[in-house]
Amino acid sequence: MKSNIILGVSASIAIYKACDITRRLKDEGCSVTVVQTPEATELIRPIVFESLSGNKAYRGLFEDASSWEIEHISLAAKADLVLIAPATANIIAKISAGIADDLLTCVILATKAPILICPAMNEGMYLNKITQANIDKLKKLGYKFVEPRKGRLACGQSGLGCLAEVEEIIKAAKKILAT
Repeated sequence: MKSNIILGVSASIAIYKACDITRRLKDEGCSVTVVQTPEATELIRPIVFESLSGNKAYRGLFEDASSWEIEHISLAAKADLVLIAPATANIIAKISAGIADDLLTCVILATKAPILICPAMNEGMYLNKITQANIDKLKKLGYKFVEPRKGRLACGQSGLGCLAEVEEIIKAAKKILAT
């Protein structure tokens, strides 16, 4: 499966699984380029993703480029799949509203590649009517989802909102890339 995957990473405690997703996709023969939201860099530094992927990890619209290019356009154009894992309520809301105020949301708006979203958040946030309406809207627009599972949440409670298992995410990505 030689594909170019943009892995969008937003600031959820489940971010540690994005490291495993990066490694597993690379093991599958994919080229993985990570685009982190600015908040996600507070949880895991870009160098971790660069080490795992072998590619530059991007984090901002205005970071220094080694060559002149409009990064969000060039990243969007090279993507065979944009995979967002973990996807917070915030990033889902921004995508649903068409807000493009960081590198990841700009890539999402500019790409013609399929987009796979893997939510991870507190159960109250996930089941909130606004979040559910945003998810429904995106599904109607053709965005694909790997639903969260029940389990122990960052707040210490158990409930729906845990990022899906890495294997399930990889399987969904491979299915999309095979079509």
